[in-house]
Amino acid sequence: MKIIAMIPARYSASRFPGKLMKDLGGKPVITRTYEATVNTKLFDDVIVVTDSDIIYDEITKIGGQVMMSQKEHDCGSDRIAEAVEDLDIDIVVNVQGDEPFTELESLEKLIQVFKDDDEKQVDLASLMVHITDWEEIKNPNTVKVIIDKQKFALYFSRSPIPYPRDESVDVKYYKHKGVYAFRKEALMDFYRLPMLTLEASEKIECIRYLEYGKRIKMVETSVQGVEIDTPEDLERAKKLWK
Repeated sequence: MKIIAMIPARYSASRFPGKLMKDLGGKPVITRTYEATVNTKLFDDVIVVTDSDIIYDEITKIGGQVMMSQKEHDCGSDRIAEAVEDLDIDIVVNVQGDEPFTELESLEKLIQVFKDDDEKQVDLASLMVHITDWEEIKNPNTVKVIIDKQKFALYFSRSPIPYPRDESVDVKYYKHKGVYAFRKEALMDFYRLPMLTLEASEKIECIRYLEYGKRIKMVETSVQGVEIDTPEDLERAKKLWK
């Protein structure tokens, strides 16, 4: 299989504009993410795809691979799909540009899902982390996922799922980490299919796959890291980097 990593990198993020060019240990966040992904040595290619001349110039400056997105997109999957449409590849791993702590073990687990899937029952694979802090579980910025016995995703939500109606039940809550691995054909289906109401309501792009009957295999990881969505997240990342 030919496996590549794509890093969607939008400059004007709604909650924290310009976050990918903020300094993290002497380099921009997007550069840290790109270098961490390359350093896993898991991919035939690692490519940043961006709508920003600033980010394009930064990745070019360090000798990295980068493509300009030709269209406006609502989500990273659409941006990646446009970029890979004409590439001869099998698996695309979407590494979020604001994930500078991307590491080898978690990505290896994602890729292994497809190597073990001889019957091609898996359309996507993605990461989840067990969380216990109720404040994090309630936080709408934390996307939660519930799974079936085979660890296929049943639903994603910004609300606490499942709702603890019976607090005596020992429920495990999982946070969805925005790292995906797609079969190329599943990604292109996503690109061509319109957004439906559940995705529109929650503003969680992977719900579109579920609404159209795709199967998402969830892989548990113990690596939390820091996703940089807010200025506060950036400060946490700086402390962790030190």
